[in-house]
Amino acid sequence: MLKDIIKILEKVGKIEIENVKITAEEIIINIPQSPPITIPQTPAIKQSLAEEGLIEPPEVDFELPIEKYSGRIREVQFGKPKSEGGRGKVVKIGGQTSLYRFEAPYPNPPAITFDIFDMPMPGLPKPIREFFEDVMEDPCDWARKCVKEFGADMITIHHISTDPKIKDKSPKEAAKLMEDLMQAVDVPFVIGGSGNPEKDPHVLAACAEVCEGDRCLLASANLELDYRKIVEAAMKYDHNVLAWSIMDPNMAKELNRKLIEAGLDPNRIVMDPTTCALGYGIEFSINAITRLRIEGLKGNELCNMPMSSGTTNAIGAREAWMKNPEWGDRRYRLPLWEITTGITMLMSGVDLFMMLNPIAVRILKDIGRKLTTKPKKIMADYDWIYR
Repeated sequence: MLKDIIKILEKVGKIEIENVKITAEEIIINIPQSPPITIPQTPAIKQSLAEEGLIEPPEVDFELPIEKYSGRIREVQFGKPKSEGGRGKVVKIGGQTSLYRFEAPYPNPPAITFDIFDMPMPGLPKPIREFFEDVMEDPCDWARKCVKEFGADMITIHHISTDPKIKDKSPKEAAKLMEDLMQAVDVPFVIGGSGNPEKDPHVLAACAEVCEGDRCLLASANLELDYRKIVEAAMKYDHNVLAWSIMDPNMAKELNRKLIEAGLDPNRIVMDPTTCALGYGIEFSINAITRLRIEGLKGNELCNMPMSSGTTNAIGAREAWMKNPEWGDRRYRLPLWEITTGITMLMSGVDLFMMLNPIAVRILKDIGRKLTTKPKKIMADYDWIYR
């Protein structure tokens, strides 16, 4: 039968077959390759490159595309100096009058706060646990290590054991831990709960009381919980509030408006528009953060607050932690994922970074310092980008 078909094909050239069903374990289709396309090179350029090497670009006049804004980002302070009754260390964020460094120098470098937990955190990838396995049982030792060995600007303590579904520790127990942490290190604190909307306002209020006057950041207020209780504690005990929203500038502005109406000084607000990891919707975070920053610089009083990024979210990306020999060593891949996410947020307008990996923290801090160092000649000196 096949020989007959071949003979017919040789005579007629092609056969159209209708209503035929082919069942096979494997079908191989051979497609003839087209000859390679050759793009001719201009002889003069080809000869020049071969004989003289790379062509030096001519000197040209260039004017930086500087955008001038009518507004200014508010400056928020964490911690107090000892002269004012504080524990000594002070961190300030915000105060910018431009989106980019070449438009106007940043008055304050970006700040990084190390994430720690009030109990050993399940599910931390091994490249993170390796740094903290010896201190994860004691939050105070954990905080000391972050400050003394890794140069933490601030510490974020997550009271995850207060969640009713975990250990259901009381707000009083969380407050006692905060007293111990305040004695352990002298850097400012971000105080987080467990994420339970019913319990968190009480936990944050209790912690705010024992940290009175220390200008902590209460994390966080949102529209799904009793934000008024958090605002009351912040104003009564001299703290700041993290306003968390989900990648929607309009929602962020609405939350800020309600916090201010509830009595919160707008100079005490830090916005968190949510950080998506590299490869997991990061473009949505870029959009929301950049829009908020530009509106704030243009004078919108509901979004001219500095911003925070949960950069730690980057380690949740499976490409960052999953074992896969083709993807390379996780010890390098995981910090690279956090670094890339952090740099992206930095260039979008973020001021405060919540992070976990010490390697990623060191690199991002170095880049942040470059942003507050005035370059000698921006067009002639690119070396700061690579250092």
